Amino acid sequence: MQMIETDKAPKAIGPYSQAVKYENFLFVSGQIAIDPDTQEFIGGSVEKQTERIMENIKAILEEAGLNFNHVVKTTIYLTDIGDFEKVNQVYGRYFTEHKPARATVGVSALPKGASVEIEVIAGI
Repeated sequence: MQMIETDKAPKAIGPYSQAVKYENFLFVSGQIAIDPDTQEFIGGSVEKQTERIMENIKAILEEAGLNFNHVVKTTIYLTDIGDFEKVNQVYGRYFTEHKPARATVGVSALPKGASVEIEVIAGI
């Protein structure tokens, strides 16, 4: 097992790793819209938050020598399921031809007042 960490993504805000490589998989912890340069939650629209999240995930994948084509499963958490289409618009720019399995879950709240959180599992 190997912990993956990069300064190009936000530091964990709790007792967890940005990602863990185990056997043939990389498990990327749920990401909210935190700017890696300031370590501050950016807030704003759900689209803006999703863009920041996807860029953070991209940085973590790259640190492990992977990219979005390696992602096999994603889970999206939304505080307002009505934002489903808005998140899909941004998410779809990162998964064009390759489309991993996915679940989207409505939740009552997320850390730091985030509207969206995304976690991924990638195959190595």
